[in-house]
Amino acid sequence: MNIQTLLNQASKTLKQLSNTSSKLDSEILLSKIIKKNRKYLILNSNEELKKENIKSFDYLVKRRKKGEPIAYLINKKEFWKQNFYINQNVLIPRPDTEILVEETLKLFNVNSKLNMLDIGTGSGCILLSILKERRNFFGTGIDISKKAINVARFNAKMHQLSNRVKFYNSDVDKFLIGKYDLVVSNPPYIKRQDLKYLEVDVKGFEPKLALDGGKDGFSKITKVISKTSTLLKRNGRFILEIGFGQKKKILSILKQNNFFINKVVKDYGKNDRCVISTKI
Repeated sequence: MNIQTLLNQASKTLKQLSNTSSKLDSEILLSKIIKKNRKYLILNSNEELKKENIKSFDYLVKRRKKGEPIAYLINKKEFWKQNFYINQNVLIPRPDTEILVEETLKLFNVNSKLNMLDIGTGSGCILLSILKERRNFFGTGIDISKKAINVARFNAKMHQLSNRVKFYNSDVDKFLIGKYDLVVSNPPYIKRQDLKYLEVDVKGFEPKLALDGGKDGFSKITKVISKTSTLLKRNGRFILEIGFGQKKKILSILKQNNFFINKVVKDYGKNDRCVISTKI
């Protein structure tokens, strides 16, 4: 079977999942299997494929049909300016989360030297993206999931940043190491009762630990704010991702923990997404 025929079959199969991305999904999956880019697929559409490649491709298509995200199938997701290794032990990086990186870079110029902490680091994409842009930054990432920490360490090594970052498998409550000039965090903030309304590819495959914000959506984020208050140096900056409709309560909790609110940043959908504050 040639490339074009196989892609047509797969695209037809995946249309049941998504009419808009079935063709793209098929091309991405085949690119992974034969280790060629999508341009190659187009220019060599009549090329006959090996049976073992067809079998491997069919296996990925079946998994995708069940809703498994492309990022987990190809073990890769682009974030900011880099590709990161991703598996089902970590949340898939979202474009809106890039706002945390963008705002950090606005606050600190290229010559700034500081120690930063990423709470709930997951794949390490936020922390490592910032370290890539600021060579005088030193980073620490913590996560309650040991498997997530292993992914973050792998990404640090892949991006040649292991000499400027340390990762710890720790609950935020129990973390006592260091004082920091900057803390960033994208904690779980979805209400437990709302998890069932998430898209199939999210609720069925992404780690619940990284999504579940407790009964009201504030239990984890409140812990993060409280701990950040003790770990952050005076006048240190705190950049926090928040969920839909959480701004008012989050600002109140921050003020109760001795933070001055600098600004609230909206995401690409015009929703309040990121709060920047200063420890006073």
